[in-house]
Amino acid sequence: MSDSQARQPDDRAADATGGPESSALTLCGARLTDGRLVDVRLHGGRIEAVGTAGSLTAPGARLDLRGHLLLPAPVEPHAHSDTALTAESAGPGAEGPASVRPEDIQRRATEAALLQLGHGATALRSHVRIGDIQGLAALEAVLQARRSLRGLADLTPVAVPRLLTGVAGAGNLAMLRDAVKMGAGAVGGRPDLDPDPMGYAEAVLEVAAEHGCPVDLHTDGDDPARLARFAAMAGGMRQEVTIGPCAGLSRLGGEAVTRAADQLAAAGVGVTCLPQGICCGTERRGIAPVRLLRAAGVRVAAGSGALRDPANPVGRGDPLEAAFLLASQSGLRPRHAYEAVSAEARRALGLPEVRVEAGFPAELLAVRGEQLAGVLSLAYSRIVIHRGRVVARTSAVREYCDSETGGGPGLPRQGRPDSLGGP
Repeated sequence: MSDSQARQPDDRAADATGGPESSALTLCGARLTDGRLVDVRLHGGRIEAVGTAGSLTAPGARLDLRGHLLLPAPVEPHAHSDTALTAESAGPGAEGPASVRPEDIQRRATEAALLQLGHGATALRSHVRIGDIQGLAALEAVLQARRSLRGLADLTPVAVPRLLTGVAGAGNLAMLRDAVKMGAGAVGGRPDLDPDPMGYAEAVLEVAAEHGCPVDLHTDGDDPARLARFAAMAGGMRQEVTIGPCAGLSRLGGEAVTRAADQLAAAGVGVTCLPQGICCGTERRGIAPVRLLRAAGVRVAAGSGALRDPANPVGRGDPLEAAFLLASQSGLRPRHAYEAVSAEARRALGLPEVRVEAGFPAELLAVRGEQLAGVLSLAYSRIVIHRGRVVARTSAVREYCDSETGGGPGLPRQGRPDSLGGP
């Protein structure tokens, strides 16, 4: 196979200047999902060349990826950084509510992002509450966490006010505009909890249009009339509009859910589902009808939601687990399930496309395994690459003891005996 030809995707936001990411790195002997074994050279935050295994021999740092499947890195389209890692503050025996001091929120947000980075997510969108007594303090703390993560992962906060309509919501509406000026990358919220849900949604869309930023709203999606009105309002937006987790769509009748899916598709509204459970923005469990939405042409991404907070004390924040659940419970093919946490999730965040081809951003995940289905089943060892350099590594080794009869079972530590090369 000859080296792939360089391409220049539209990626003006990619940072390819200076710093550690400008160093060249060659990934050796990786397997692609089509079965090919390749070398991949990275430089300046991009994939510089792809060739058959052993063909890229330029000097520089090299990383042996024999026995690993190389994939576009997943991203996390629906996190809650300000409440992450607070599960121990709820339930019997808890000392009290989790601290809302900015320094504590920043610490938790940073730790949560690093946990998700270890799973492979090199970019995250986090819904952060604003308004009420706390004002913009939680948002400022997450923005500080974003700055501390620079070079490791990209964290984008979504400003989430509680109320936006009537006298009670007037102050929050002004605060929402301030949040965008501070650095919130998107506007969102929970219109279902406002006395005037459509007024709330209209206010969010208006602020997004004013500032040219994306919209990402929490909704259960169980009101067909409300969804139809929202789709009509969002249809003229230039910015990306996403809703989720939309588990209520599954509780609608067959004709109603089909009509709602067609309306969302026509309006260009995406859906982010949460296969791993509820988040602090939702109260009812379930998952959106992913296959039906995809068939209608709706772009469907998958997020993690709660990461060990009171809404889901055992939330893992693992995008590969989200893909596994889409494949095992929602009936998606492994390729489509992984696209929900990678290509479709990147689209939801407005990020450039990633392929293992020359010219594309070097946002990659190497997982020990040979096929995507096996990787989604047993994704233990992972190497995460962000902007062309290794930023996280997880190595898992399984060992078996000798049998009591004195003869060992002859089992490899992990994988096949001839594929144990590399880290």
